[in-house]
Amino acid sequence: MPHTTQLYVAVPASCWPIIYSADYNITFVGFEKLHPFDSGKWGKVIGFLREEKLVTEDTLVTAIEASEEDLLVAHTRRYLNKLKWSYVVANITEIPPLFLLPNFIVQRKVLKPLRLQTGGTIMAGKLAMERGWAINVGGGFHHCSGDSGGGFCAYADITLAIKFLFERVEGVSKATIIDLDAHQGNGHERDFMEDKRVYIMDVYNRHIYPGDHNAKRAIKRKVELDWGTEDKEYLNKVETHMKGALNEERPDIIIYNAGTDILDGDPLGGLSISPQGIIKRDEIVFTIARSQHIPILMVTSGGYQKRTARIIADSIMNLHSLGLISKSPAET
Repeated sequence: MPHTTQLYVAVPASCWPIIYSADYNITFVGFEKLHPFDSGKWGKVIGFLREEKLVTEDTLVTAIEASEEDLLVAHTRRYLNKLKWSYVVANITEIPPLFLLPNFIVQRKVLKPLRLQTGGTIMAGKLAMERGWAINVGGGFHHCSGDSGGGFCAYADITLAIKFLFERVEGVSKATIIDLDAHQGNGHERDFMEDKRVYIMDVYNRHIYPGDHNAKRAIKRKVELDWGTEDKEYLNKVETHMKGALNEERPDIIIYNAGTDILDGDPLGGLSISPQGIIKRDEIVFTIARSQHIPILMVTSGGYQKRTARIIADSIMNLHSLGLISKSPAET
C-alpha cells in the first residue's frame, strides 16, 4: 500500500490548478547572487499574474513540502542522508560558499524551498488528472535522479510526480515526458531507463551540460540542437516531434518541462529563441495535448535571465486567452 501523504489533498473548484508558495523563492544574505539562476523568479511570475488579475492569493493552490517519506518514493535513503552534508548541497546547487554553512541553515534556506517545489510538482500531477492541466510555477529539477543530484537539482520532482501517479491514480499506466529545457534531462532519464511505461522526448543543446551519454539511452525521441538555434527551426522541430511522440505512444499524462533557458542571451542555454518563440512553444505543446485530451502537467525548470519571469507569465496569459487553460474542466 502507498504511504500516507499530505500531497494528494482535495483542491476546491474555486482554485486554479496553479501551484505556488511564497517560500519557493531562495533569498539568503546574498548567497542567491552567487548562482546565475534567478532564485526569486517564481514569485515574480505570480506577481505578474496577479497584476493581470488572472489569479489571487485565494485562487492559487498552496504547495505543501514533500516529506522524507514522500521523497523515498523515488530517492534512496543513502542519497537523502548525503544532503545532510553542506558540501554535497554546495556541489549540487553550484554555490560553493554553502560548504561553509551549518547544514541546518542550508536545509532551511535552500533545501526546504526545493522540497516545497517538489511537493508542488507531485500535487500538480493529481490536479492535472482531475482538471486536464496543471502548472507548478516551480519545479522541473530534471538533472536529479533517485541517487544523484546536480545542476541546481536536489530532488527528482518529475520522477516523483510520475511514480505517485502510477501508485495512486487509477487509469494512469503510461506517461510521456516532453523535456524542452535547453539542457538534457539526464535525471529522469536515468530513473526511467528500464521503465517501458515512460516515454521521453528531449530537445536540447547537444554541446552543453550535462552531456550524459549513458542517460541518452533512455530517450525515445532525441532532438539535439546546435549553438544559436532560432525560432523557426526550433518550433518546427518541437511541433513535428511532439506529434510524432504521441503517435508512437499515447500516454495517460504528459509532463512538460518548460525551461526558459532556451531564450536568446541565456548564459547557460546557448540557444537563440525569442520571447515570442517561447510563448509560441508553450502554445504548441498545450494545443497538441488539449486537442488530444491528454492531461498535461507543466513545470518551469531552467531560465537564467531576469526577464524570464515576465515571459513565463505572458505565456500563461496567452494560454488562457486562447482557451487552452481555464479554472474548471467544464470550461475547457
